[in-house]
Amino acid sequence: MTVPHLTTALTGPLRDLERHILQAQPAIEHWLRTQWQEHSSPFYASVDLRNAGFKLAPVDTNLFPGGFNNLAPEFLPLAVQAVMVAVEKICPDARGILLVPENHTRNVFYLSNVAALQNILRQAGMKVRIGTLIPEISQPTPVELPGGASLLLEPIVRKGNRVGLADFDPCTILLNNDLSAGIPTVLRDLEQTVIPPLHAGWAVRLKSHHFAAYDTVAEEFARLVGIDPWLINPYFGTCGEVDFQARSGEDCLAGWVDDILARTAAKYREYGIDQQPFVIVKADAGTYGMGIMSVKSASEMRGLNRKQRNRMAVVKEGLEVSRVLVQEGVPTYESINEAVAEPVVYMIDHFVVGGFYRVHTGRGPEENLNAPGMHFVPLAFEENCHQPDLDASPDATPNRFYAYGVVARLALLAAALELERTEDAAAAAS
Repeated sequence: MTVPHLTTALTGPLRDLERHILQAQPAIEHWLRTQWQEHSSPFYASVDLRNAGFKLAPVDTNLFPGGFNNLAPEFLPLAVQAVMVAVEKICPDARGILLVPENHTRNVFYLSNVAALQNILRQAGMKVRIGTLIPEISQPTPVELPGGASLLLEPIVRKGNRVGLADFDPCTILLNNDLSAGIPTVLRDLEQTVIPPLHAGWAVRLKSHHFAAYDTVAEEFARLVGIDPWLINPYFGTCGEVDFQARSGEDCLAGWVDDILARTAAKYREYGIDQQPFVIVKADAGTYGMGIMSVKSASEMRGLNRKQRNRMAVVKEGLEVSRVLVQEGVPTYESINEAVAEPVVYMIDHFVVGGFYRVHTGRGPEENLNAPGMHFVPLAFEENCHQPDLDASPDATPNRFYAYGVVARLALLAAALELERTEDAAAAAS
């Protein structure tokens, strides 16, 4: 595999950040080990990173990752080993796993992800079958995939407080469905372990809660490494009770845009960055790159046209947007074949198992790349990103990807804290 060229990999202040991370590698790994003794890692996750040259930060964390088919096959053994560790914690006898995917029966690219995930689980020694929530599927239904493979979707059957298939009683339910449409009744109050937990789905989860948890993690990590936490953490704010169609909540949005632009501009001046700051405005819940826009002034939030309001008002599964996250924009100056790219790092348990570049030929460095027209290039780790060469230049490939792996694991730790806080809040309310 070849390593895609990183346009800002060889110069700029980011080298100093990477050097800090490399020099602190023993302390970082020890600190992360202690964190995972105190907190339970999500079963899996993917993290979207943005490398601005002067800043390396996560901008989104997905707890139901849907791109396992985009990972480099050379890293399959890492994923299999990580699954073995994760499953031992949940279902030591490995009686079987029911994998519940999204209802995307016509999206063969997504279903290729399901097939790749099923293959990883099977190679880890699991019995794995696919249970669908689609009401129209009442009998086992094969779906053809690119390359001649197929996937068998089977209707979920509930018996008492257990779910499975007609002839399959699994130990664990693994969701690859982010529950944007709500928590199905068939999955509630089960005696089996459901992973990720139901409160990790977008019916409950909020991005602002995740980044509030990431604030905590980034502050502690920055003290450990001796850096400004801003170098790994984007500013953010949130607005509730927003209605784009009725134009309500615009003052709140404009206020946060002004605030974050001003704080970012101050940091740019501090670090001598000659660029215009921008912010990303996006739905506080939901995924698939929907409900996102990039703005450079508060006035843009008061002047949205009908098309822009319609695009921001509804996200996946027709979920209406009522809460909005306003986040400091982190540009990406990485490119592949002159197309803008951003790394997406995949983890199972608390291990980095690979990743890919999300590439978009029609988008710029300040725009959301998770949009129609994107394609994926596997991250070509020349070496496992857990094993940096401490004697090499920060520009050496394993070192660069080690930094990506560290920041991604910080986001994973934030997700663990976020889920704990959500569960604690639910318990306190009940």
